[in-house]
Amino acid sequence: MKKVEVKLAIKKLEKAFDRLTQAVKIAKDELDKDGVIHRFEFTVELLWKTLKIALEYDKVECYSPRDCIKKAFRYALIDDDEILLDMIDDRNRSSHIYDEKTSEEIFNRIKEVYVEVIEKILNKLKV
Repeated sequence: MKKVEVKLAIKKLEKAFDRLTQAVKIAKDELDKDGVIHRFEFTVELLWKTLKIALEYDKVECYSPRDCIKKAFRYALIDDDEILLDMIDDRNRSSHIYDEKTSEEIFNRIKEVYVEVIEKILNKLKV
């Protein structure tokens, strides 16, 4: 694993995060909120894969989203593993089950909690 690969993964994550935050800011109706949730799913996928790449750069192997998050916490790449595990759960729920109430709950967590958490992780990874 090369340092350039880590930087490239962070750039991709940053771009996805920017698109997510733009969507959160302008979401007005159900269709907009569905778009936010879709961008969230994509961003969470890139987030755990970026952590995986960063860990591999430090010679730490991980194999699944949960494993990578736990190891990223252990190696101080992230400050809170539980909230990222919650993100993974919400990503999984939004991908496989659709109902209006669940969708609204996930949208609100994205807007009120997850965006800020992802931003902090990105800032930490970019250092």
